[in-house]
Amino acid sequence: MSATPTAYEPTDRTVPSRGRQKARYDRETVHSILDQAYVCHLGFVRDGAPVVLPTLFGRVGETLYVHGSTGSRPLLAAGKADPGLPVCLTVTHVDGLVLARSAFHHSINYRSVVVHGTAYQVTDEDECRMALAALVDHVVPGRSADSRPANAKELAATAVIRLDLTEVSAKIRTGGPNDDPEDLGLPFWSGVVPVAPAYGTPVPAADLTPGVAAPDYLAAL
Repeated sequence: MSATPTAYEPTDRTVPSRGRQKARYDRETVHSILDQAYVCHLGFVRDGAPVVLPTLFGRVGETLYVHGSTGSRPLLAAGKADPGLPVCLTVTHVDGLVLARSAFHHSINYRSVVVHGTAYQVTDEDECRMALAALVDHVVPGRSADSRPANAKELAATAVIRLDLTEVSAKIRTGGPNDDPEDLGLPFWSGVVPVAPAYGTPVPAADLTPGVAAPDYLAAL
């Protein structure tokens, strides 16, 4: 059995037209960016017009599972065995605000992933349960084992689509501003304002049973 390649093969759709030096194709980088994101944006064409929806997702190996409702149009389209639903899925992290001396050179430091492919609705019950557990654990690792799994009614009202990681690229911008040499003497502050997620102290539900403590895995956040 051949080993999984360490990088995704670039394609015409995954090679950026600008900033090619920022592109990354190695699986480790792509997986890290995906695994640290909570929300993805799923793009597709509906009735001849583009639509982009924010939604939850989870990764299991080389597959992304995206959550939806059984009545949603993308899920209905993905449910067609042939040809499925052509999609473009993206995630982005903002890591810093880059302030240059000139307005033109202002930027942000970021990490992003773009996935092209065909999505299919998950119809196998065991795979659906596994995917839903992955979605929960993607938000808070360990949570799926510490909550009631979906019952038959909830499974009937929930749909999941599967998107394989085949045509994939990451793009990363790091570092400070790229000011023009002639602007270096201008009397304007220049630098980077770091941006990072912040987690507060867990707030228990108003109807939480007395004596039920916050689980240890929340401390990892």
